[in-house]
Amino acid sequence: MRMPRIFSLLLLLTSFCFLCRAQGAPQTATTAPVAPFVLTLADAFTRAQQYGYLLQGPALTAAIAHEDRVQARAATLPSVNGFNQFIYTQGNGTQSGVFVANDGVHVYNEQLQLHQELFSVARRAELRRTQAAEAAARARVDIAARGLRATVITGYFTLVASQRRLHNAQLSLTEAERFLDITQKQERGGEAAHADVIKAQLQVEQRRRDVGDSELAIDKAKIGLAILVFPQFRDDFTAEDNLEGVETLPAFPGMQEQAVRASPELRAAQASLLAAGLGVDVARYAYLPSFALDFFYGINANQFAGETGHPTQQSGRSTQSDYLVPYRQNLGYSGQVTLNIPIVTWGAIRSKVRQAEFRRQQADFDLRIAQRQLNANLESYYREARVVLGQIDSLRKSEELAAESLRLTLLRYQAGEATALEVADAQTTVTQARNGYDDGVVRYRTALANLQTLTGVP
Repeated sequence: MRMPRIFSLLLLLTSFCFLCRAQGAPQTATTAPVAPFVLTLADAFTRAQQYGYLLQGPALTAAIAHEDRVQARAATLPSVNGFNQFIYTQGNGTQSGVFVANDGVHVYNEQLQLHQELFSVARRAELRRTQAAEAAARARVDIAARGLRATVITGYFTLVASQRRLHNAQLSLTEAERFLDITQKQERGGEAAHADVIKAQLQVEQRRRDVGDSELAIDKAKIGLAILVFPQFRDDFTAEDNLEGVETLPAFPGMQEQAVRASPELRAAQASLLAAGLGVDVARYAYLPSFALDFFYGINANQFAGETGHPTQQSGRSTQSDYLVPYRQNLGYSGQVTLNIPIVTWGAIRSKVRQAEFRRQQADFDLRIAQRQLNANLESYYREARVVLGQIDSLRKSEELAAESLRLTLLRYQAGEATALEVADAQTTVTQARNGYDDGVVRYRTALANLQTLTGVP
């Protein structure tokens, strides 16, 4: 009597479990996979400008150069300083104390000082030099932005090429598996040797390894690009494959003129040369005298007050007899003019002038190198783009011919007129042709993008 009850209970529990699974299954099936984020080249440029860490260093350098210019400009304007001083002198029975120059045991100095250099051309030359240095620093920010853009171009098209290679590898794997199926069927029918099956199996294994290598290449390309265009690392994205539309290559003379006008390297080199020339002027101005004006207003007295609150002592100092000045005015003004003339500097000024001239020569040399490098880069990218553009049609035709050759060779093999080795060679040839065409298109688009970067085309 007890055993049927136990079996009934187990049957009831089993039915309940199956019912729960049946109810939970549709919820799992309705979950849709999340599509990966598709990254375009323009979006990659924008993100790299926003999150690119390569621009932070040059941007800080430009900010430092800006503050140098602000400080140099402030040095040309009048300065006002508050001078606050109390001097205590040891007494010796006299009004002045031990030190006669202090004019009393207690001396109070509470003054405002206005200082202006009336004849200092070095200050103005220094301002112009800092302005040129700031322009050079800002141009180097553009240089860094161009370098970042070139890095993004390389990483982006590397990812696109890796995606295409994976597609080609998967297509080759499908063709190799199809050939393996054909050889196995012909072996069972007595129309092919087992060696053909082995050859086909080797091809399948090789194509599978190619697929694995292509997937690894995609992962590495994503890692290199993600650190440039995303604030946090992510790999759930793909690059937009827009390589089919081949753009026309512009004329070289027009691109050369645009490259010269838009080159931040030339701007930075020219600004550095200007700053170095002004540095020579600053160094030479040290031979000239400087003329400054100082105006003081405040208290310089033995009592901290606008006027003394008691009669002046007989031993007190004054321009008149003490009994004629019973109460003294302490609050007043004075002025002084200073002319500094350099006489003996032991060759320091001359050394600074020569050093500045060397820096100017170095800046001129850097400008010449920047001009040559710009022409070399422009010529190199343009020639590569022109040559690859002329090869794209040939590469496309080679891909079509290789695919047709594989089809015909496979038909000949099925008819018993070709060997398995010929089919394997045809498969290898068509894989190389596909990758060759994709590599050619990527090379052209990369060279064209680099040319657009050199010419300032967004």
